[in-house]
Amino acid sequence: MKQQISRLKSERGSGTVVTTALVIVALLLAGALLAWVAAVHAAMTAAAAADLAALAGADTARGLREGNPCNVASSLAQSNNATLESCLVEADGQTVIVSARVPISFHALGLELYAATAKARAGAPPLDQAESGGTNE
Repeated sequence: MKQQISRLKSERGSGTVVTTALVIVALLLAGALLAWVAAVHAAMTAAAAADLAALAGADTARGLREGNPCNVASSLAQSNNATLESCLVEADGQTVIVSARVPISFHALGLELYAATAKARAGAPPLDQAESGGTNE
């Protein structure tokens, strides 16, 4: 009987250690999930900003709106919380290729870790679609 009591005393506090370990693991998993969500959000924002900037730049290059294609693309990227990294108007004068960058940041912690980048290309529709009014019939 005495041996059983001393065995119980030797395990005293082990529940606290296990609980602390579980809380630490849960916090690490939550942090990893938060980082993953932030990265996915930044990647989607960069892709959308690049797509829209390329479309606006291509419309400008085709003369559908006024201005410099790369300036218009940069302005549109900024309005979508992205930074235009590169802009190229191809030799045909109607196709624009852009690259947009969005930082992956944790505002609550004041951290900016990496950045998500995306590239997009836009131009005039193919001649067969342009002549038929853009339908794929």
